[in-house]
Amino acid sequence: MIVEIEKALGARFHLSAHFRMTLNPAAVMILFGPSGSGKTTLLRCLAGLDKPDRGRIIFNGQTWFDRATKQYVEAQHREVGYTFQEYALFPTHTVAGNIGYGLGALSSAERKQRIDEVLHLLQLEDLEQMRPNRLSGGQQQRVALARAIARRPALLLLDEPLSALDAPTRVKVRGELRDLLRRLEIPSIVVTHDWEEALALGDEMVVLNDGNVLQQGTPQHIFNLPKDVEVAKIVGMETVIPGRIAQAIDGLVTVEAGGVKLLAVSQDAVGSNVFVCIRAEDVVLEPVGAGATSARNHIPAVVKDVISMGALVRVDLELGFPLSAVVTRSALEDLHLDSGVKVTAAIKAGAVHLIPRRSAVPAL
Repeated sequence: MIVEIEKALGARFHLSAHFRMTLNPAAVMILFGPSGSGKTTLLRCLAGLDKPDRGRIIFNGQTWFDRATKQYVEAQHREVGYTFQEYALFPTHTVAGNIGYGLGALSSAERKQRIDEVLHLLQLEDLEQMRPNRLSGGQQQRVALARAIARRPALLLLDEPLSALDAPTRVKVRGELRDLLRRLEIPSIVVTHDWEEALALGDEMVVLNDGNVLQQGTPQHIFNLPKDVEVAKIVGMETVIPGRIAQAIDGLVTVEAGGVKLLAVSQDAVGSNVFVCIRAEDVVLEPVGAGATSARNHIPAVVKDVISMGALVRVDLELGFPLSAVVTRSALEDLHLDSGVKVTAAIKAGAVHLIPRRSAVPAL
C-alpha cells in the first residue's frame, strides 16, 4: 500500500503522511504517537471517511485517492473494516443485529451464515441476543471487531481498540486480539499510543507527531533505536539528556553526561555531541557496596522519589542527571527504597543508546 497524502484541519493542524505498507496476509501496522498527532485523521482518510487535500492512496493496485487524476473511491467501496475508538455499537440492536448491520446487500440466508461465522470466530454465540449495555468492555470490543470483519474486508482499521478497557481486561484482550489478527489473515492498521500494545500487536510501526511521519520500522527496532530525540521521547525513553563522547575504543565509547561517565556501544567519533537515552526498565538498582554485576556501568545514585505503577514501582534517581528505574515491589522492600536512600544504578553498555545531536552545543 502506498500512502502519500496531506490534509489540513483548519489553520492549526496539517497532516503530511508518506509511508509504505507491505500487504502480507497477517501484517499488522501500528500508527503510534501522542494524542493529537494525526493518527485518527490518517485512519479516517484511509477508510474514506475524510478526503485528503492532495496526494494519493493506492491499495493493492487500486487507486483509492489521487488528487492529480481526480480519482476517489467512496468509503463503502473500499472493502475496509473499521472499528471506532468508542466501538459505536447501536444500543437498540442485539449483538447479532450489530454484526449484521452492514450486510444488507446479502440475502437473508447469506447474512445469517456470515453472522454465525463471526459469532463462532469471536466466541460470541452465547451473547447473540444481548444488547451492548449488557456486555462487558471486552465483549463490546469483540462485537465491534466482529461487525468490522463480517464484511470480509481487504483491510482492517482499528482505532485505539483497547483504550476503553480497564487495565486487567486490556492485558487479556491484547493477547486475544493478536491471535485473532493472525488467524484472520487480513492486513490491519492499528492506532495506539500505548507502547505495550504496539510491541504486542505490531509487525511494522509508523511514528507520528504533529501530523508528520517521523520514523517507520519494526516496533522493536524503533523502541530500541529511535532515530532522533523526538522519537525517543514519543516512544517512552524516560531519560534523554545531552552528552559528549570523550573516548572511543573498538566500538565501545565513553560518554560524559551531567558530570558522569558512561560506557556505551557506538561508532560515533570522539567529540561528537549526542543525546544519551536510557529506558527505565534497563536500569538495575543494587545496594551500595554490592558485588559488581556484568553491567559495564555502576553509578552511585540517590533516590529522589518512589512512584507506584500498580504491580511495579518507578524510582526517580539523581546521579549527576535525573534517571528513572522500574522495579518490582519485592525489590522495593529488599532495597528499602525511599527518598534519600543511596543505591547503585547498574546499566549495560548496550542499554545506553546514543543519538547524534544535529546542532553543536558547548562541550560538557
